[in-house]
Amino acid sequence: QLQLVESGGGLVQPGGSLRLSCAASKFTLDYNVIGWFRQAPGKEREEVSCLKSRDGTTYYEESVKGRFTIARDSAKNTVYLQMNDLKPEDTAVYYCAARFPVGTVQAMCTLWREFPYWGQGTQVTVSS
Repeated sequence: QLQLVESGGGLVQPGGSLRLSCAASKFTLDYNVIGWFRQAPGKEREEVSCLKSRDGTTYYEESVKGRFTIARDSAKNTVYLQMNDLKPEDTAVYYCAARFPVGTVQAMCTLWREFPYWGQGTQVTVSS
């Protein structure tokens, strides 16, 4: 089955940047929707961004629009999340996940419980 591994998290000051990576194995991402989700202590898990590999359509949660970019490197079977102008409220454990596409990217991205494949998570801390 599809296996996912996140990397790239760390400690960064407000206004800084990080690039998260989600590497897939055992199965291609070509026909999947890949999502980035995050969960802060005491908070519900929320969507950040999703990508439909088949046609390249994307979705971004409103608070990250213009700051985050999701992209795929098909040769490496990897999806990236470039995070710029980071804010303290971005602090969370970030997870990548994958599912087969059903419906629109936006609709799928807002339903994290429907994603069957998950990575282990990577911590992102934004603090001065």
